[in-house]
Amino acid sequence: MEKFTSILKLIDDVVWGLPTIILILATGILLTVRMRGMQFTKLGRALKSIFRKSDSGHGEVSSFGALCTALSATIGTGNIVGVATAIAAGGPGALFWMWVAALVGIATKYAECMLAVLYREKKEDGHILGGPFYTIEKGMKELTGFSWKWLAVLFAVFGIMAGLLGIGTITQVHGITSAVKNAFDPTEAKIAFEIGSNSYSWSVVIAGLLVTLFAALVIIGGLKRISKVASVVVPFMAIIYVFLGLSVIIMNATYIPQAFKVIFKSAIGLKAVAGGAVGWTIREAMQKGVARGIFSNEAGLGSAPIAASTADVKEPVAQGLVSMTGTFIDTIIICTMTGLAIVIAFFTGNSAGIPEGLEGVAITSAAFNNVLGGDGKSVQFLLMICLVFFAFTTILGWDYYSERCIEYLTNGKMGIVKFYRIVYICAVFIGPYLTVSQVWDIADIANGLMAIPNCISLIVLSGVVSKATKAYFQKYPTLQSENQ
Repeated sequence: MEKFTSILKLIDDVVWGLPTIILILATGILLTVRMRGMQFTKLGRALKSIFRKSDSGHGEVSSFGALCTALSATIGTGNIVGVATAIAAGGPGALFWMWVAALVGIATKYAECMLAVLYREKKEDGHILGGPFYTIEKGMKELTGFSWKWLAVLFAVFGIMAGLLGIGTITQVHGITSAVKNAFDPTEAKIAFEIGSNSYSWSVVIAGLLVTLFAALVIIGGLKRISKVASVVVPFMAIIYVFLGLSVIIMNATYIPQAFKVIFKSAIGLKAVAGGAVGWTIREAMQKGVARGIFSNEAGLGSAPIAASTADVKEPVAQGLVSMTGTFIDTIIICTMTGLAIVIAFFTGNSAGIPEGLEGVAITSAAFNNVLGGDGKSVQFLLMICLVFFAFTTILGWDYYSERCIEYLTNGKMGIVKFYRIVYICAVFIGPYLTVSQVWDIADIANGLMAIPNCISLIVLSGVVSKATKAYFQKYPTLQSENQ
């Protein structure tokens, strides 16, 4: 098992080495420049567009429903567990690099979702299929005159890997069961069985079975059921978590300047932060911050465009604006609250860093308990509820993404898609019984591979994005003019 973990770590370091990080950041920077920083100048309009009613008849779900489906896949363990693991591995500076990845990633998310609507296809039975595979196959061929289908196929294969082996199943159910165990049986007093040197509590077994059962019931219903569940659960749970995060910030406002100082020092490689933080480097902070940031908000991965392509809109740019708010909500708001709580709890005042033995959700739980005080039980329970629902909706969202990748690869053979649903549910079932390090390494590898072909297409088609965006804002200078 140790050898397998070492191999995964080696592959992860290669996939998420500087070339991939530079590619993702460079894509966002290029799009930011070509669209004149629209993530800053048009963010207000984008946020107002979220609840815009559409009656175009061109899609399957509303713009809000498509956004919630995408958010259901992005707001998950990355916000609660991923931030904690990034800071534990790369220091407080990892949070800074998550912000950087998100700020340029907003432009990336806009472009990939806009292109997905532009190049989507309506199938014979009336359902919509779109995403980077069609952006690559149709858009790049239209622009260059050459066939890029092989690259589209690569993206679809990597998308299935990400959904089945990493971000969609294993990490999410592992996060859920870890949170349940941390809340109900932190000392593992009630062991169900053992695998090698690892023991598993009854809380893990029961939680894993329940998640698998409920996921199966929703997944079998397809996109509209997933979208309906996400539209209710995601906003409700996000509000609860934001309220919890704001409580941390307000009650510890005096520590915020020191927290930001620690974050920025760590981000640029200064090692003289809280005792336990000695030894981190700028490379570690950047690698873990960007990797976990992309894992959380998925900007550049090419996943969100698959949901965006189903939106009931006529204008691709309109959906791009709605979709780009997902990155802002996910990372700039929710991940920041988690990160600040951890930094305030463990890296300010007389704190000496994250205590040894804590990992994953236990770090976030301990941070909130330290900062908010009290008996700790109520905070721990609220965190568990948030994580359970966030991660559960992510399982649903990524099933949809990987199903659409299979539909593309098989040219619409739904029998294979239905069989895949069974395999996906089985992956959810076994997820709790892998180690934390293995889980996150597998997720990182799949994410990195998925991002590469998507970013290549965004760079090649950046001129198409720029031209369409300029034409749209000339036609609709205000949100009111679009609705007329």
